[in-house]
Amino acid sequence: MAGATRGIERERFLLYKWSSLNYTYSPPLQALYASTSISTGMKGATKAMTAMNKQMEPAKQTKMIKEFQKQSAQMDMTIEMMSEAIDETLDKDEAEEETEELTNQVLDEIGVDIASQLSSAPKGRIVSKKVENVAPSATSTEVEDLEKRLASLRRI
Repeated sequence: MAGATRGIERERFLLYKWSSLNYTYSPPLQALYASTSISTGMKGATKAMTAMNKQMEPAKQTKMIKEFQKQSAQMDMTIEMMSEAIDETLDKDEAEEETEELTNQVLDEIGVDIASQLSSAPKGRIVSKKVENVAPSATSTEVEDLEKRLASLRRI
């Protein structure tokens, strides 16, 4: 039995020895496996990027981007010019209002009241008046001539 116990102890010692060696070499081996898988992935990514560069033609893309930037800058300048023109137009309207206010102020200082003078002016449609009862100042033949011409114009 003593020999069997020694054999078991020896096997146990070897098991501990191998297990400690396993713990010693395991992290570097795992790093090696990870490094290998990363390099394999990078190889695939490189192939994909090479194929994409062949299809996309970077020089052509660069030229297109520069043209886009040029057109964008031109559009920005056009928009700015249009905005300035609109602002100037709106400022002119304000200038007209200021001119009208200044004119009204000067007229008020002089004593001219346009509103009261305009309120006495007739409003509405102009009604035609018949001139039958009015004594003709010109000769009757001239009046008759004018009436005939007026009647012919009304028919037209």
